[in-house]
Amino acid sequence: MSQESNNSTLPTNEDENFKVKAGIYLVSVTGLSAIIGFGATLAAVRKQDAKYFGKGMAGGLEMSEPAVSVAFRALGWGTLYAFTGCGILFYSIWKLSGAESLHDFRNKMGAILPRIPKNNPPQGRTEFTGMNDLLDYLANSKSSSDKK
Repeated sequence: MSQESNNSTLPTNEDENFKVKAGIYLVSVTGLSAIIGFGATLAAVRKQDAKYFGKGMAGGLEMSEPAVSVAFRALGWGTLYAFTGCGILFYSIWKLSGAESLHDFRNKMGAILPRIPKNNPPQGRTEFTGMNDLLDYLANSKSSSDKK
């Protein structure tokens, strides 16, 4: 075994830098998408009904606080509940499995969950010209399997 092949299995600094850059990229794209989506939704609502949008932003005599602050508070609590609930669920699954490492957890879950069969060679069409072609193929393959 040569020295080059032995060194290729060890993680390098470049690999770690790539993973960090990839993580930063994914987080930034996700955050930017969320901001753009939220902004587009606000713009659509403002365009649809500017009068009530302004009332919700500023509040009024009949409201004790602006609707925007109520919505942001609800969003904050909902986010907290979602992260806490998912965290507790995932941690309890981890502890109930009895795994001590991620590799051990993967092996235990692989033994419990059903295997996904390989599709090699593919048993049907794999290339479609567009969405209509795909939907026609799916509709025809379902109707032909129903006739059998």
